[in-house]
Amino acid sequence: MTYVVTENCIKCKYTDCVEVCPVDCFHEGPNMLVIDPDECIDCSLCEPECPVNAIYSEDDVPDDQYQFLEVNAELGREWPVLSEQKDPPADADEWDGVPDKLKLLER
Repeated sequence: MTYVVTENCIKCKYTDCVEVCPVDCFHEGPNMLVIDPDECIDCSLCEPECPVNAIYSEDDVPDDQYQFLEVNAELGREWPVLSEQKDPPADADEWDGVPDKLKLLER
């Protein structure tokens, strides 16, 4: 099993989760983080650290976010590993909870 970063991370990109990850499974894109499912050890430390509740266990991913299993797997192979916490974008709070952000994902 793995954890999955879902749509609410887009344009929020908080990295609190990265700081607690013991295996460096987070990868950073231009406006979102993803988890490499091959590296995730299912430790669950990241989920409560996400201030916008964008991380779920793969078994608990909401039905309307299921496509993010594939997004994480694909982009986790392409994007570089992020192993240190960074400041979020200045407007991150404004994007929390905004629906239909998948079209804003920058690859």
